[in-house]
Amino acid sequence: MSESLLSLLIFVPLIAAIVILLLPKSLNGSLKWITLGTTVVQLILSILVMLKLDWSAGAPVGINNQGNFQLVENHQWLHLDLGTLGTISIQYFLGLDGLNSTMVLLTAIVMVIGAISSFEISHKRKGFFALFNVLSATIMGCFMALDFFLFYLFFEFMLLPMYFLIGIWGGPRREYASIKFFIYTLLGSIFILIVMIGLYTSVIDPAATAVKIGLTESVENVTTENVEQVQEMLKVDQIKPENLVRTFSLIAMMDAENYIPGSIFFKGEITSFFGENARLIAFLLLFIGFAIKLPAVPVHTWLPDAHVQAPTAISVVLAGILLKIGGYGILRIPYSIFPEGAIYFSWWIGLFGVIAIVYGAFVALGTHNLKKLIAYSSVSHMGFVMLGIASLTTEGINGAIYQMFSHGIISAMLFLVAGVVYYRTHNLEIENYKGLISKMPVYSAMVMVAFFASLGLPGFSGFVAELFVFLGAFKSESANGLIPIWMAIVSTLGLILGAAYYLWTLQRMYLGNFWAQKDLAVDQLTDLSSRELIMFVPLAIMTIILGLFPHLLLDVISPSVNYFVNFVEATGKENLEIILQAINK
Repeated sequence: MSESLLSLLIFVPLIAAIVILLLPKSLNGSLKWITLGTTVVQLILSILVMLKLDWSAGAPVGINNQGNFQLVENHQWLHLDLGTLGTISIQYFLGLDGLNSTMVLLTAIVMVIGAISSFEISHKRKGFFALFNVLSATIMGCFMALDFFLFYLFFEFMLLPMYFLIGIWGGPRREYASIKFFIYTLLGSIFILIVMIGLYTSVIDPAATAVKIGLTESVENVTTENVEQVQEMLKVDQIKPENLVRTFSLIAMMDAENYIPGSIFFKGEITSFFGENARLIAFLLLFIGFAIKLPAVPVHTWLPDAHVQAPTAISVVLAGILLKIGGYGILRIPYSIFPEGAIYFSWWIGLFGVIAIVYGAFVALGTHNLKKLIAYSSVSHMGFVMLGIASLTTEGINGAIYQMFSHGIISAMLFLVAGVVYYRTHNLEIENYKGLISKMPVYSAMVMVAFFASLGLPGFSGFVAELFVFLGAFKSESANGLIPIWMAIVSTLGLILGAAYYLWTLQRMYLGNFWAQKDLAVDQLTDLSSRELIMFVPLAIMTIILGLFPHLLLDVISPSVNYFVNFVEATGKENLEIILQAINK
């Protein structure tokens, strides 16, 4: 079973979706329980995955070496001989390291909360719960895939369930919000697809090519010497085109020795578009594609609309997990495959991170809708992720990943906060309520935990994440010269504004004497039910535990991050020097 744990995380919800579709209408009442049971199984499997990881030499490193990944599942999926065009190889390739193992755990946690929250769905349940399970499978696949084609397949499939979950079960403007979400994300996917095709034409699988030219009998028998021999033969054009095995392996794409001389992404070529090297353009396209998902300013406008119109369960999943695919994708793909782009564009990435932090906080401060406020707070908090990534320091990257996990827990809790009020009164305008603490004391206590955790109060996970991001941002100028110290200083404004919009909302909605707009169903403003407590309490406990004991995550993340930073910085500077020399010839 341990050899297929990662596959089970993907296929268990897919099987559940099929079962749900096949069940007769008379059993519609059981659909929510099947979905909940499926997500609980996923959570148990994800915990088993974490326990199965080998900690003898620290946390898994991975990054650019398949041997350093853990729980690897690598099977040939498509192997097609195209004659003089060589061979196309697509693998079912899954694995874990410090960049994605915590994201798998986060996905399992948030999907359980989303499943419990979806008990409120009362119409077209079969379609909703089937799509919910498909969404769960595709998210897991995205985080674990190490083959670019497989990753892209999961990445694209996420569009469909999210489009329908918002468009059918959302609020009054659900069609507009779902179409906007679809168009934005599809645009990003097209950018990613263009680069993926270019990489396919440029990169070979040295192990499979060694078998093809007869250096060994099977991939399992390939040695390091065989790989080096293939790479040397590739350099001097001693391998016939029909013997080249082209691959979508992300690991192979990270090794410059696997690029075909003369191909579009070969680092020594002068291939350029709009006056820039093709590799730098590729980095930019990939970065924009994932920045839309993050989302980064100015490609963020789909997010507030999607959140306001989405049902609570989908807002929880969207904020808790889907945004993190953007941050994770930036680290795993453009930063790892085109590290020179990470160096070249670092100043701009840092700048847009700072803009997102400040702009998102200012808009949140001025909004009157509770869900929209939380959505713009997410834009601001994802700005911290960009700033940490741009710093390319161990502190900054650790902080960015910690922020993704922490925000996943906190944002899920925040959207539950909004969902409780909306479920009771179908109104989320902040000025329509006051003094809710007197009517809903337990609920208000959970609100305070969520707000204080999100604004970064010490003792909560948000504080640890933002602290590490700032440490990295302030260090970057002296350590690697990538982002100036003024960006770190300006971004601290986000902390002040974050405290302002959360404390002001707390004062307006929850403190003081009770009052509500007269046309609201005031008698429905009851305190948390047992089901709602089951959602809130674990999230509140987790954000406190991670705030007090940050090593629980950092011990998993940091060894891979240390390796990642050294790899990207060293390889990026080397590649960038070669590219600039080629351009200046």
